[in-house]
Amino acid sequence: RFIAKPCALGLKVQANGPQKAQPNAILEKVFTAITKHPDEKRLEGLSKQLDWDVRSIQRWFRQRRNQEKPSTLTKFCESMWRFTFYLYIFTYGVRFLKKTPWLWNTRQCWNGYPYQPLMPDLHYYYIVELSFYWSLMFSQFIDIKRKDFGIMFTHHIVTVTLITFSYVTNLTRVGTLTLCLHDAADVVLEAAKMANYCKCQKLSDLLFLTFAIVFIVSRLGIYPLWILNTTLFELYEALGNFPALWVFNVLLVILQILHCFWSYLIIKAAYKAISKGKVAKDDRSDIESSSDEEETVPRSKTPHSTITTNGTGSANGTNGYLTGGTCSEEH
Repeated sequence: RFIAKPCALGLKVQANGPQKAQPNAILEKVFTAITKHPDEKRLEGLSKQLDWDVRSIQRWFRQRRNQEKPSTLTKFCESMWRFTFYLYIFTYGVRFLKKTPWLWNTRQCWNGYPYQPLMPDLHYYYIVELSFYWSLMFSQFIDIKRKDFGIMFTHHIVTVTLITFSYVTNLTRVGTLTLCLHDAADVVLEAAKMANYCKCQKLSDLLFLTFAIVFIVSRLGIYPLWILNTTLFELYEALGNFPALWVFNVLLVILQILHCFWSYLIIKAAYKAISKGKVAKDDRSDIESSSDEEETVPRSKTPHSTITTNGTGSANGTNGYLTGGTCSEEH
């Protein structure tokens, strides 16, 4: 509110949200009481009732859904907050781990286990990270719902469980390595989002491709070869079999499965960026595109008139888009 918003306004980030749908009592009643995603049969019924073509009704519902989403300014402020946190905690983690013997020799994670002292710096690192992921898990229900809501919620549950479990069982040394490794890519991702909201397309593209490289190298390369290797093999060699080992490793493997899913989405987006010359729309985008659903329903044979049965017609058209008497093919 006091830092991110002035920065956003200084960078000329738009404060207005998505375009609002034209007021329409009948469609509003359907939207609020029946469905936000009408099927083909309902669309055709509304088309006959309002004398609108199907595409215009689809467009109205899309605009109505989008108008509840936050503005670019709000999203910029959220990304700036996350960028600030990730940058701070990643820097803190690197500075802390540079002083530890287990950064370059992961077998040191198990020396003297479980009688390893809990250093104040390590305790602070853990508590701050745990607090942040708890906040993400709860705020996800009041933030915009993205397409991978279920995957992200699973990720937050696994992360909070991992941090808590490793803290309780004193598996904190390898936990610090895992936390620092995961924060590296998130810093670049939030920076790429901010550049996109500022309409710095070239910078956004560069940061996104950098994020893709950092994410894939860290999550599909370093994580399994460094973290999973020590928890699956070195831990077993050093301490033998015990129940916490299996619980800990199951949670880490679930995290790796999520990494593979996200890497697929990132590689797909990166491929589009290279083939088309710019970064494609994020698959997790919260704002629906102008053509999301328009091809799923056949066009109405008769374009609607600007004079409608419920009195919403005007010189500006029935849904805030049209300026003439018909819905043009180009539009």
